[in-house]
Amino acid sequence: MPKVIFDSERCKGCGLCPTVCPKEIIKMSDRINSKGYHPAYVDDSDMEKCIGCAFCYEICPDAVIEVYKEEKTK
Repeated sequence: MPKVIFDSERCKGCGLCPTVCPKEIIKMSDRINSKGYHPAYVDDSDMEKCIGCAFCYEICPDAVIEVYKEEKTK
């Protein structure tokens, strides 16, 4: 199962990643990180909907997103 991880302390809350998520599972947090921004996140309950497309990773200007995909075995 694909998984997305956000470095919430480095996220500047630009809001770009939710705009490119085809499953619309990325949200902006109500909490504020140590730099004063509302970081992006995915609820644990929504993580199963992630398809590992990495669009969020590609659009992130600060490289705070990691996408893990399941390796296909031959």
